[in-house]
Amino acid sequence: MTQPYLAGLRLGGRRVVVVGGGTVAQRRLPALLQAGADVLLVAPVVTPTVEGLLASGRLRWERRPYRAADLDGAWYVLALTDDPRINAQVAADAEASRVFCVRGDDASGGSAVTPSTAAEGPVTVGVLGGGDPGRAVRVRDGVLEALHSGRLDTSPRRPGPKSPAALPGVAIVGGGPGDPDLISVRGRRLLARADVVVADRLAPQALLAELGAGVEIVDAAKLPRGRSMAQEAIHQILVDRALQGRFVVRLKGGDPFVFGRGAEEVVACLEAGVPVTVVPGITSAVAVPGLAGIPLTHRGVVHEVAVVSGHLPPGHPSSGVDWAALGRLRGTLVLLMAVEHLPAIAATLVAQGRAAHTPVAIVENGTLPGERLLITTLEEVAATVTREEVRAPALVVVGEVVAHRWARPARASAPMP
Repeated sequence: MTQPYLAGLRLGGRRVVVVGGGTVAQRRLPALLQAGADVLLVAPVVTPTVEGLLASGRLRWERRPYRAADLDGAWYVLALTDDPRINAQVAADAEASRVFCVRGDDASGGSAVTPSTAAEGPVTVGVLGGGDPGRAVRVRDGVLEALHSGRLDTSPRRPGPKSPAALPGVAIVGGGPGDPDLISVRGRRLLARADVVVADRLAPQALLAELGAGVEIVDAAKLPRGRSMAQEAIHQILVDRALQGRFVVRLKGGDPFVFGRGAEEVVACLEAGVPVTVVPGITSAVAVPGLAGIPLTHRGVVHEVAVVSGHLPPGHPSSGVDWAALGRLRGTLVLLMAVEHLPAIAATLVAQGRAAHTPVAIVENGTLPGERLLITTLEEVAATVTREEVRAPALVVVGEVVAHRWARPARASAPMP
């Protein structure tokens, strides 16, 4: 195979066809969407996390086997199925159509190859390893380390023993609110050393594309009223892989211990004799409002903040939330996982004493390219949710701090007091 020519593709608005909906596609789709590509996904089945991406409306899914006509109008094709015969057919059809094609199972079988990439601010590093994915990852990581430290030495590191921070065991890593740049430095370093990554749907998916080809990715997505991996099964995977002598990173969205079941996973590992490292993350409850221009506290206005799960409606027998007390709260109320029950929650807060004209902000897909900010009030929030077709994941802020947001365009608003 001749040496590939490395180039950056401008895919904004251009059709990209992805054939296959497994974990390889799961790793590639976020970068394609971030590039603004018009993505057509062709696959009979997809992983739960890919299904979650489909719910955002940012790509189209043809739920069936591949057909040659799928390449009509395509600029770029990725053959990412588990069947080499299908991948070979996609590559042959792409060749006949003069469309560049990447084969996920055979780098020499397509007309293009995917480099090992990572972004550091405005700089994107792309490395081709001459057929050795591990070398490409080491060179890329060396470049990133040089960028972090200001050094110019980007020579690849030779393989050596794992660092003490990456000995066999489990690291529970908070990935932050979604933007891959918002994971902690330590979290990113441990992720780069992982043998196995068990990832949530709301974890920063773009980081999975930076992993080496030999890293096992386990999709632990939990879809609202859809497919989900049982928590006990997640515990078993963490323990089993670690006891095999592999370093496991449990990559979670936000902070592992803010409605993230991180404590349950730590206990399961410790009871099995597996060492655990905890890496806190930036919780969306704090990060998303701030990045959307909304302070959770404001001098002379608010002196208290409550973060509440809204996955159960008021009055539900399993709910542990004191909604009557929250109705009397004068400070800021941050609601997570509350989209489905938001009309009932708003009505309950008003019935329990919160003013109907209290400002409300809804931040959909916070920190991600499709972020949307809606401003309304408690009495108008039900109509806003219906009219604007609000979808999860979305975070809700209730309180006077919403009126103190700094200049930022809102897609919809109700009259503010």
